[in-house]
Amino acid sequence: MTLKPLSVPSLLDKLEASYGAQKPCWPVEPYEFLIWWHCGYPASDVTCTKGWTALKKEVGVEPRQILNATQAKLAHALKAGGMVPEVRAMRLQQIAERVENEFGGDLRNAFVGRIEDVRKKLKKFPGIAEPGADRILLFGKIAPVAAVPSNCPHVLVRVQLGLERENYSVTYGEAQSLIEAEIPKQFHPRQRAYLLLKEHGQTLCKRTKPKCQECPVSSHCAYFAGKDRGRSRPL
Repeated sequence: MTLKPLSVPSLLDKLEASYGAQKPCWPVEPYEFLIWWHCGYPASDVTCTKGWTALKKEVGVEPRQILNATQAKLAHALKAGGMVPEVRAMRLQQIAERVENEFGGDLRNAFVGRIEDVRKKLKKFPGIAEPGADRILLFGKIAPVAAVPSNCPHVLVRVQLGLERENYSVTYGEAQSLIEAEIPKQFHPRQRAYLLLKEHGQTLCKRTKPKCQECPVSSHCAYFAGKDRGRSRPL
């Protein structure tokens, strides 16, 4: 196969032509995202949304509503989102308590000063590492950072560079660098990139057993070109 490399924006255009325009299925308000993220386990768009819907109906999602509820009531609502609802109920109350006590009931009070400091504050919440903090910063319109989907940072690295690294942090950093270099530092373009790469990673360019034969960008993918060369080698 002859590789026909594309710029990252052109690659995203092809993905959008295949999948259509994407919208986040999670709450983009930072505090609400923190709650949504713990509404499902194992965490996924489907499980978190199920738990979130039940929580809103049975308890509510505001900090005071969560703190005033018993853990048993929270756990009952969170069962809709999957396993260990008791643990997730505890996490929700930890989040709500911190927002109330440290930020006066409004998490946006934390978003002052350097982005590095804001990111550190976010990473102190349960279950939030670098990718999660970046996601909150980008979709909460706090800073147009080069966020990369946490469960598929390999997508852009595969297509553009050939192979993801064995170290997750290195792969994530390389994907960020590709976005930084070619996607304008604005909210909409970088949100669009995140959503399209996420969709492609979950649908076809999976971490294991990617469906390369069905991929709309395989003729531009360095990873697929390498596989193709491997198939053509004589035994």
